[in-house]
Amino acid sequence: MAKVEDFFSTINSVSDIQQERYAHLELLKRAIDAMANATYQSIYVIDYFKREFLHVASNPLFLCGHTAEEVCQMGYAFYIEHVPIDEQVMLTEINEAGFQKFNDTPLDERKGCFMSYDFHILGDETSFLVNHKITPFALADNGRAWLAMCVVSLSSHSEPGHIEFHKKGDAKYWEYSLDHHRWILKEAVTLRPQEKQVLIFSAQGYTVAQIADKMCRSVDTIKTYKRLMFERLGTRSITEALTLATNSGLI
Repeated sequence: MAKVEDFFSTINSVSDIQQERYAHLELLKRAIDAMANATYQSIYVIDYFKREFLHVASNPLFLCGHTAEEVCQMGYAFYIEHVPIDEQVMLTEINEAGFQKFNDTPLDERKGCFMSYDFHILGDETSFLVNHKITPFALADNGRAWLAMCVVSLSSHSEPGHIEFHKKGDAKYWEYSLDHHRWILKEAVTLRPQEKQVLIFSAQGYTVAQIADKMCRSVDTIKTYKRLMFERLGTRSITEALTLATNSGLI
């Protein structure tokens, strides 16, 4: 079983954050709550200087029956209570590898980075797979991550893992191998214009026949577009494809 201190790597040592810098964060908290009101996704902020959660929005997806205030008080103890033990080990490895990759990134590019990965959350009677995205919000004077914003949504995959490190504007990304314990450079997935159209029309509730009519294509052609899109994204349904494409910025 992981310990809370396992989530705070020495690679991301943060010090000398003056108290007056916290005085300006109330607006951030209000903005997070406003964003959370407009989505089912859960949003929270990690403070790597104080080693705690700075703020947790009240969306129920991430809370497992707790209040937002209770999860904020728990901090990383929430993961120890609500994540399977073997996946806790995975999360601590991701944490260490992620900070190493972040520190290898040029200073002026660090705020444009985000890491994404999937793990299970255990509720009282349910277990569900979530996607967790984490991106730096504020840096310490030494360039390390002081505050990080996290967004939790339902995963489009069926298994935990799928660990990726992205940089804004970069067509490539890094994928972390848990088997080999290293980052591997990958080409970003892209969608053809026709596939994007099919995905958008499907999300709007149109049937295959209606999409074929709108795109002036045959029904069989639309089915082919969908099949190729699923293969390219590694998904099995429109819902999964839409989630993955949205999360990856493909549409």
